[in-house]
Amino acid sequence: MSDLTITVRGASMGPAAGTTAGLSSADGLDHALAEAAGGLHDADAWAVPSRTERLRRRALWLVRRPGLVLAVLAIALALAWAFWPAAFAPYSPTVGVPADKLQGPSAQYWFGTDYLGRDLFSRVVHGSALSLKATAIAVAIALVAGSGIGLVAGFVGGVVDDVLMRVVDVLLAVPGLLLSLAVVTVLGFGTTNVAIAVGVAAVASFARVMRAEVLRVRESVFVEAAAASGVGRLTIVRRHVLPNSSGPVLVLSALEFGSAILAVSALSFLGFGAAPPAPEWGSLVSEGRSYLATSWWLTTLPGLVVVAVVLSANRVSRALDGEWSDLR
Repeated sequence: MSDLTITVRGASMGPAAGTTAGLSSADGLDHALAEAAGGLHDADAWAVPSRTERLRRRALWLVRRPGLVLAVLAIALALAWAFWPAAFAPYSPTVGVPADKLQGPSAQYWFGTDYLGRDLFSRVVHGSALSLKATAIAVAIALVAGSGIGLVAGFVGGVVDDVLMRVVDVLLAVPGLLLSLAVVTVLGFGTTNVAIAVGVAAVASFARVMRAEVLRVRESVFVEAAAASGVGRLTIVRRHVLPNSSGPVLVLSALEFGSAILAVSALSFLGFGAAPPAPEWGSLVSEGRSYLATSWWLTTLPGLVVVAVVLSANRVSRALDGEWSDLR
């Protein structure tokens, strides 16, 4: 049987190799396959980390980002306030002790008291339910309506795209707060109406981002292959276009969450939110304006809560946008 020269990983094996002179074709083939299999096993062990290694990487990833950990904890605390306010608020948010009015922050009253002797911390905790509820409704409206407009405009194209995008351009031309004021003036006062107004003002941003992603995905090879194989347009949108276009839009919703909190608080500050004595973050800041010179805590501490939640939402959205891919 003739000798066979086999090259494995760039090394020549056979009579010319010196160390394997006289290696038959069958023996050489078995040796090459054995080495190749061993190399594949080594590569798989290196490419697929163990569960312990994955946990270690995630822990190290979080340790290197303390700001992100604090942001997640701040948002979790605000959500806990909204769902279980009685577990955190020691006093009633609407009934106070007149003898304890305008007391500064202390061990008894963490955020001090207002002009009626009501515990400000308890009012901030209970106010998170209304403020975050309005924010969630606003983001949901903007996400659903804006994504729907962007999806139809990007996938259908033509005249439909032109008409929808001109409407979006008009919405973008109007400042968000001014548009929210116009909508809430038409709808009337109340937390839900404020949420709808803020959501309408944010529709244009979601529509633009979704349309850009749909235009990118629509030209992909797998979408063209699905269309060539006879798959219906609605099925292509549901199975291919929408799942592959939703990532940046979901990240935008996390970022818009912080902006919506500011917008809802601004409208509540102006008096368009819930009627007194119901507490909202914006109305709490507004109530303390008359006592700013003597009772700084009435505006400062609720305002800091709003700032902390907004910054935390922005930090989480930035992590979802780029940093999370490093962990995966």
